[in-house]
Amino acid sequence: MARNDVRPVVTLRSTAGTGYSYVTRKNRRTNGDRLVLRKFDPRLGAHAEFREER
Repeated sequence: MARNDVRPVVTLRSTAGTGYSYVTRKNRRTNGDRLVLRKFDPRLGAHAEFREER
């Protein structure tokens, strides 16, 4: 099995509208849905929700 089949690279974009994003990998077997994480947005200066983009 190829490396990217189980753990694809996903982009997490800020929902605060700043345009800031993180790049990470996720396990498709355990997290089939879109990823939502609360992370620090340096443009906002506070924590915000980051949602997976496809």
